[in-house]
Amino acid sequence: MKAYVFPGQGAQFSGMGLDLYEKSSEAQELFKQANKILGFSITDIMFEGSVEDLKQTKVTQPAIFLHSVILSKVLGDNFKPDMVAGHSLGEFSALVANKTLSFSEGLTLVSKRAIAMQHACELEPSTMAAVLGLEDEMVESVCAAIDGIVVAANYNCPGQLVISGSVDAIEKACENLKERGARRAMVLPVGGAFHSPLMEPARKELAEAIENTTFNTPMCPIYQNVSTTAITNPDEIKKNLIFQLTAPVKWTQSVQNMIKDGASTFIEVGPGKVLQGLVKKIDRSMETASAEL
Repeated sequence: MKAYVFPGQGAQFSGMGLDLYEKSSEAQELFKQANKILGFSITDIMFEGSVEDLKQTKVTQPAIFLHSVILSKVLGDNFKPDMVAGHSLGEFSALVANKTLSFSEGLTLVSKRAIAMQHACELEPSTMAAVLGLEDEMVESVCAAIDGIVVAANYNCPGQLVISGSVDAIEKACENLKERGARRAMVLPVGGAFHSPLMEPARKELAEAIENTTFNTPMCPIYQNVSTTAITNPDEIKKNLIFQLTAPVKWTQSVQNMIKDGASTFIEVGPGKVLQGLVKKIDRSMETASAEL
């Protein structure tokens, strides 16, 4: 069975999507539609902008979404997923790819999500840190003992967990985790505590938009970050998507459940190969590939 997976923030690169635009008239139409929906020319920034330009909050998330979704659409009959999943932002790409959301509704929600997250980041200094070489349970217990907000945010693969919280609490957690034997506990260059309680203002802001959006029955199950299991019920998908902003991304568990349910090949749709690497670290026997025109 084929599992199609969609990357999240951090996968962007200068020139992204230009090859799709040049090769496909359908891609050209979708990119033009995207510029209208967003109210600015995101294609100029994606195709010609610098890495710094692509780091703008209002650009990064829609850019990755567009690269992934448009690629899945121009694959046409070659895009035949038995199941899908997306890492954080990538969940929105997956939901358009499996026809739960329309292209325009998905892009609108992603744009609103980016802006809501930026607003939440401005309320309190916060950040994230990558922790390598410790068991998940050890990281969780260290975080729980810290005075302040710091939680496990991304379960990427065994031995690789990202924590999220206030700046002071993250710094203290990193010190304690190194003392407990972490190979690395390194603060990441991000401007906020994604997938933590500090994203509650963004969750509230996005919840209304999600509630007012039509979610269709998907063409195949999605393994969501919050639930980690196969979901096809639109109301359940909607509920999980709302909680996603403040809940951890359980990527390890999602991939494990996809494998348990019959996935043998994981195809990454969008920029980069990060998810293929994580899948291999979760189960070396899995076949992985990048989706290509």
